[in-house]
Amino acid sequence: MTSSMAVVIAGPTASGKSRLAVALAEACGGTVINADAMQVYRDLAVVTARPSPADEAAVPHTLFGHVDGAEAHSVAAWLSGAEAAIAAARAAGRPPVVVGGTGLYLAALTEGLSPIPPVPDAVRDHWRARQGAEDPAALHAELARRDAAMAARLRPSDPQRIVRALEVIDATGRSLADWQAERSTPILPAAGTTAIVIAPERAALRAQIAERFDAMMTEGAREEVAALARRGLDPALPVMKAIGVPPLMALERGEIAEAEAVARAITESRQYAKRQETWFRHRFPDWRRFPTADEAIAALVRA
Repeated sequence: MTSSMAVVIAGPTASGKSRLAVALAEACGGTVINADAMQVYRDLAVVTARPSPADEAAVPHTLFGHVDGAEAHSVAAWLSGAEAAIAAARAAGRPPVVVGGTGLYLAALTEGLSPIPPVPDAVRDHWRARQGAEDPAALHAELARRDAAMAARLRPSDPQRIVRALEVIDATGRSLADWQAERSTPILPAAGTTAIVIAPERAALRAQIAERFDAMMTEGAREEVAALARRGLDPALPVMKAIGVPPLMALERGEIAEAEAVARAITESRQYAKRQETWFRHRFPDWRRFPTADEAIAALVRA
């Protein structure tokens, strides 16, 4: 690879994508750039599985732990930072290796960012409640009445995207299709970018998630969340909603036992991984897929 080339790696939590990123960066002399919305927060190194000191010593890493938890970091702010980090890596002769599990970040990077205004909480809560109470086909029918262009793009069996389209037209009065047509120019378009998805078999990933959270507890996850709790931050901030934080907060308040907190955190992680897998399968269908990080390393580094 030359410094003008780039790698983008997606994958669900605990899939091994960070290990792949380090292996690729070592092989090509690259810089690892974070694309995980929770790993940007300096308060949560253990709970978000940020790269280890050994990994950070092996190759340059950037956009990890640089945001204070009191800030609600946005996709636009991340994209601006990513653009600067990619330019800096290339200026240093290092190919950028972007890695993360936040689909919105990766889509903004490779497809461009739509200037959609934030959806008010009341609107989002309304449609999420209806998503939980109504059949997806009924929601799709409502979308068809209000936004035929988006309804034509979406399958009636895709409630998450249907609800997103309903939120946007409700909040802005404009179709999501119109907003998407105004996308910015992608920073890393498909040409010249190696785009990879790690897609583990479901049972294996579930086991990896449980093993990793048990390791996090040994490494100080409880103490990390206790320190975060002492800051007294607004519970609505993203850092307070990171996977594993709410159950460990409940543990610190004495509301549940440690075993229950761990079980809840593992369940949250597995549910999140399932949502990530669905996103990557539908949003990035043309990206090269590997069932494990080891197989990707064998194909891309050791070949």
